[in-house]
Amino acid sequence: MTAIGACLALLARDLTAVRRSRSQLYSSMVTPLFLLVLLGVGVSRGLEPSTLAAGNFTAYLVAGIVVTTAVFSSTFSGASYYRDRDTGMLRMILASPLSPRVLLAGKSLAAVVIGTAQALLVLAIATPFVDLAWQYGIGAGIGIAIVVVILMNLLLAGAAQSMATRVSTMQGFHLLMNLVLFPLLFVSGAFFPIDSLPLWLKLVTWANPLTYGVDALQVAMYAEDTDGFIGLPIDFAVLGSVAVLVYVLGLVKLPRLTWSGR
Repeated sequence: MTAIGACLALLARDLTAVRRSRSQLYSSMVTPLFLLVLLGVGVSRGLEPSTLAAGNFTAYLVAGIVVTTAVFSSTFSGASYYRDRDTGMLRMILASPLSPRVLLAGKSLAAVVIGTAQALLVLAIATPFVDLAWQYGIGAGIGIAIVVVILMNLLLAGAAQSMATRVSTMQGFHLLMNLVLFPLLFVSGAFFPIDSLPLWLKLVTWANPLTYGVDALQVAMYAEDTDGFIGLPIDFAVLGSVAVLVYVLGLVKLPRLTWSGR
């Protein structure tokens, strides 16, 4: 079997596993949609719309909810390493004559495909119910959103894989993912504007790669111009370079094959 064939076989296997695990499939999309409805409708009533570029909080939340979906999906996809390790499947996969990193790339590709599909599906569900300007036009705006979502999922899949190959237990993996990703999510501009934050917190947001994904989606979806935003050139430069770097780092270390990690 060729390297490409092996990657595609592992991709198909993980896609089938997610399709059969309906709780994982639904929860990673339903939870962000609940946040969109509950936070968007609830907070909009007490928030001055003129302070938001989107005009209302529900529309403002759409970009953040898409990124949140990708974060949830990467967390669930990373957990599949522990299932495969503890059942012995990972040992069988790595026993193949192909390079272990080619096989790991095949598994992580499934996480990228699943996360991208779920995030774009959430965007498709939310779009008819909010007023999005699409300043570059619907076609170009959707194209920008697709590229941003793919880069976000490359970054998150790489982060999940990097943690999974270094942390011996699933409980530790989920703890670290929550400890790292969710604080970054909340200081990315996904749930509130970052313009009025104190300087020390702004520095944190600028160092946060998720900020540039949220900014690019906001610019594409509802901004009338780029005033007050970081801007697409910087967004794509930062997000693209960090996504590739993190994804490659996720393939550097091979996973531990025993349950104990020894």
